[in-house]
Amino acid sequence: MEENYYIARDKTEEGPFTLKELMQADIDADTLILSPNAADWQRASDMPELFHYFEARGYYFPTEDNLAGFGWRLLAYIADSFIMSYPIALLKPESFDAIYKRALNGGATVDDLGTMMQFNLLTFLVMAMYHTICEFSPLQGSLGKKLFRLTVVDADGRRLSFFRALTRNIGKIVSGTALFIGYLWVLWDDRKQAWHDKWAKAYVLVKNR
Repeated sequence: MEENYYIARDKTEEGPFTLKELMQADIDADTLILSPNAADWQRASDMPELFHYFEARGYYFPTEDNLAGFGWRLLAYIADSFIMSYPIALLKPESFDAIYKRALNGGATVDDLGTMMQFNLLTFLVMAMYHTICEFSPLQGSLGKKLFRLTVVDADGRRLSFFRALTRNIGKIVSGTALFIGYLWVLWDDRKQAWHDKWAKAYVLVKNR
């Protein structure tokens, strides 16, 4: 069968192209293409023969084979917690260690509990902004995720927008409630998404799998 591909662009039809010529035609994920293997027009991002083309350009499409499981994500979380432990320690109030000891001994005051809550909120916000900036950047994921070859993308395999990355990471405060059930959701979800992934319509993938 001949490789006759056609492109719909600016309300005109271009082609035919071979697959090699198609990859040189400056297509993007939303380009409509008529393939010799399909009866109707498709978005370029839905065509398996173009997956490697888009991966070379930073697109990683969610598939059943490359979705990151709970174990990989947990390892990345532990790595990020270690990476961020020093900068977060710099934000601790000087009295925090004494407050923490009083809390362990059951002698924390109302002011102590308020200080601990403020520090915990500050820690969450710092971590949320760290992950948001990393996911919005060309890294497409935190340093811990990069260590384990994980990347965060939207449903079209693209890097997250700043707003979507922020939504995902602020949503972690809800995923962490009720015994972290929102995080554990990855274990039985068909798309291996936590609650905050679903709200942001995002996916965590293992690259080059």
